This record gives sequence, structure tokens and C-alpha cells, in this order.
Amino acid sequence: MAVAFLSRLPSIPYPPEQDGRWSPVTSTLDWCEENYVVTQYSAEIINTLTNLLFIYLAAKGVQNCLKNGHDTVFLVAFVGYGIVGTGSFLFHATLKYPMQLVDELSMIYTTCLMNYATFSYGKSRVHSAILAMGLISLALFITLYYHYLQDPTFHQNAYTILTIVVLFRAMYVMEVNIRPKFRSKEREAADPHPRENQEQEDLKAQETLRTMWKMIVSGLSIFLGGFAVWSLDNEHCSTLVGWRREIGMPWGFFLEGHGWWHLMTGVGAYFYLVWGIWLRHCLNFKQDEYELFWPNWWTMPMVVRQKRSMVNGKVNGYANGHANGHANGHANGHANGATKKEL
Repeated sequence: MAVAFLSRLPSIPYPPEQDGRWSPVTSTLDWCEENYVVTQYSAEIINTLTNLLFIYLAAKGVQNCLKNGHDTVFLVAFVGYGIVGTGSFLFHATLKYPMQLVDELSMIYTTCLMNYATFSYGKSRVHSAILAMGLISLALFITLYYHYLQDPTFHQNAYTILTIVVLFRAMYVMEVNIRPKFRSKEREAADPHPRENQEQEDLKAQETLRTMWKMIVSGLSIFLGGFAVWSLDNEHCSTLVGWRREIGMPWGFFLEGHGWWHLMTGVGAYFYLVWGIWLRHCLNFKQDEYELFWPNWWTMPMVVRQKRSMVNGKVNGYANGHANGHANGHANGHANGATKKEL
């Protein structure tokens, strides 16, 4: 019914598939979008351009990390996230095997980095070093074995397992360290801030958890929704191509399932990284210094320094400087007066 309605709208007919600037195709994957039907400089134009969201959100994340002093591991993770988007942009534009590796392997490396950030938190240097070596070895094995097999299913399964492991580990860490009924006495004793009203702090922690779970459900739903669309795009490719040609351009662009996969997984992965930043600050007992800025459900969240802590820092700095200057001036004046009296 929708296809019949859209087919009546003004449109541009799809030209036949053709060779382009980067022909021939050397990648092991060629997605449902027809090749070089819009421009000879991009094999899959919609799959290419939808990666610009990755690049934009990566730049936004890097800027936020630098501005607000988030842990370096998240700065590196956002750089990796940007490399994923850039690699995917180049892969879909060219459909060349080397660009396919940049796209797919950067996903593995960034997910391994997040596994390191999650599993190394609070551990000794020896434990962290062993974990790092293990993850580097795993990433190297996946790289070499995938290049040997050249089977996309192997990459997809490896990425899925790594993502599930890091997600559930982060959820576990969040619950046992923040939810009051699960917190250990060691965790409470390690808190450097005095808590005069523990009941109020517990209510605040529960509110933080509710917002975190809202972020997790939102990000995961968007991510899994993208996966569902991607699966339908693969299963019903011939039908979708027929519908696109029936309704023409630009309406057919909205039926590019892999493009929706880029947009939705890009947003879902961004939500995960922002949640990870906020969780890390809470684990470091800095929940009073940072806050989640997420005014509407259709906006991109980010973690920022609380304004009152910045104002307090400036006021305290001014007060300390004023007090020190007054004390020093008083002491110097008293000393000079005593010297003159002796003379």
C-alpha cells in the first residue's frame, strides 16, 4: 500500500547497475544497494553517506572528552568509533577488500578496547597488563584468521560475542557498585566523601541507576532495531530492489536497510560510550562533579561537568586567593611596623 502511494509521487527512475570509478568489486561482501546507480564515484551512495553520522558523533565525543576531562580510554574509544565510520565510508564507496578490512577490523579493535576498560577497572597493574596482552592476542588472532577464511560470518560472530560480553560485564559492574543493596562495605569505605545523610545518597544512587537503565534500554533498542532492519535487508533484497525501482529516487533511498543499520547502530554505540563515561565517573566517586545532559529523548546525551562544581571551584579559588593575600598583607605590614619601631 505504501509502495503504491509512493509510486504516484514525482520521482527519478533508477538507472541500471553499472561500473564506476572503483570497479571491479574485490570485497567479499556486496550489499543490497545497487552499485553506481547515483554516481560513478560511490558504489553504494546511501550506505556511504550514512556513515557521516559516525564521523560526526565521534568528533562530538572527542570534543566532549577533551573539554570535560573524561578518562583517556574513552577518548581513544571515540577515535576508534570514528575510524569505524571512516572505514565503512571508504568500504561502501569503493567495495574494495582492503577497505572492508578497515571497516570490519576496527569494529573488533574498538570493542576489545572497551572490554579492556571494563574488565581492568579496579584491578592491579599486573592483572591489567595480562588482560591487555590477552586482548591484543585475541584481536591479532581474529585479524589473521579472518583474513585466512575471508568469511564474513566469522567476523560477525566474533563482534557479537565481544559486544555481548562487554555489555553484560558493564551492567554487572554498574549494579554491584551503585545499587545500595548490592554495594559492599569495602566500596562504601572507599568513598572519600563524607556522607552525613546516607538515605538521601542512596535515593540519589537509585535515581542515577534509573536514568542509566533508561540509556541502556534506549541505546540497545535502537541498536537491535538496526540489526533487525539489516537482517530484513539481507533476507528480502530482491523484493526491496523491486520496490525501489517501482517508486524511484529519492523515495527508494528510504528502503536501503543497510543505511538504516548504520544510523541506528551508530546511535546505539554512541549511547553505550556515553553511558560508559558516566558509569566510570560514578565508580570513581565523582558523581557530584559530573552530570548527564540529555534534555530530550531525540537528542544525543553527553556527560558534562556540573556547573555548580565549576562555580564552587572559582569561588573557592577567589576566596583562598583573597584570604591568602589579606593574610600575607597583614603579616608583612605587621613585620614592617615592628622593624621601624626597633629602628
